[in-house]
Amino acid sequence: MGKAVTNNDSQISYLKNRLEMFIEVIDHLDPEHADLEDIDRLIQMLDDMEVKVEQFKKDESTVE
Repeated sequence: MGKAVTNNDSQISYLKNRLEMFIEVIDHLDPEHADLEDIDRLIQMLDDMEVKVEQFKKDESTVE
């Protein structure tokens, strides 16, 4: 596993990287050949990013 992302700059960088990966997956996805598994993977990626955003928001509120 990777190191915990604790400071604001690292958190933003982490989210940007995850978003770039998401966009890459979408760019390489052939809509005519995409199946339910592909769509589920995209939804899971979005859900994972949402969890991280909420975690980072919670971490930020405990620091203040």
